[in-house]
Amino acid sequence: MSYRSYGSPTPPGPLVDVESTIRDINQDFCTAFNTGNYDACAALYAPDGCFMAPHHDMVQGKAAIERLLQKFADLGYENLKLETIRVESSGDLAVEIGRYTVSIRQSNGTTVMDRGKYLNSWRRFGAWLKVADCWSSSLPPHTQETQQKQLDNDERMQIIKPDVPRSA
Repeated sequence: MSYRSYGSPTPPGPLVDVESTIRDINQDFCTAFNTGNYDACAALYAPDGCFMAPHHDMVQGKAAIERLLQKFADLGYENLKLETIRVESSGDLAVEIGRYTVSIRQSNGTTVMDRGKYLNSWRRFGAWLKVADCWSSSLPPHTQETQQKQLDNDERMQIIKPDVPRSA
């Protein structure tokens, strides 16, 4: 006989692998984010879920999470990919460790890449929902700034026209 905490719904049919379920939810999150469906992203959080993005204050609740995700999109974030590395679960709680990549479209039309790691805390409320989401870049803080400066310098470089006389 297996232990089932009080109030936990018994899953229908065979037990579903928690890691596979979380991977599927992450795919849904990426699809929703990459298509501009931020309310669908926020729906994957618990009602009091927390979103802790780097260089931003923590936000809590689905409406605040949706607004911050929209802000990231407005800043040019696109093509988000999440990769689950490990999931540890016990009963109705799970912790996920993973890595991400995302493209960030710049105002000048160029794109820089960011990659990093994340830690998510999940709870099963019938369905698995994020209760805490925290991520950070693995790139040095100056990397994106350096990439942008390099692009700006490249744009300023003068190309010598073929009709300009050459010296010996």
